[in-house]
Amino acid sequence: MVTLHTTINSRLGDLDGVHDLVSELERARDLPTAVVFDINVVLDEVLSNILKYGYADGALHKIHIQLSATDTAVEISIEDDGTAFDPLAQPEPDLSLPLAERPIGGLGLHFVRKLMDDVRYKRKNNRNYLFLKKKI
Repeated sequence: MVTLHTTINSRLGDLDGVHDLVSELERARDLPTAVVFDINVVLDEVLSNILKYGYADGALHKIHIQLSATDTAVEISIEDDGTAFDPLAQPEPDLSLPLAERPIGGLGLHFVRKLMDDVRYKRKNNRNYLFLKKKI
């Protein structure tokens, strides 16, 4: 198993370091391109949501990210001290509606649910913990 960690600040510009971490994991485990693509899409969505909506105080916050890969799966954990938000409690978007009639929002979380094989959330000690798993 290969496990990598990083901590980013609550600034959009810090997301580049996460992509570098994914690339490092890709090289270390020779991950399939499709898996790497899905992981990057999901990390972009989750982390940008945390940065945009998780903090109302304007202060700098730390977000902890761990990536682990075995021969059969990639596991991701994200820990932050933002506003409590359970992405699994959000309703699925109604994809049957015409595009012009759909409410804004919700598609990113839909992609997270569809691209990952397992998504779990918990709130503990005023911190959000999101666990994601992608089978290889």
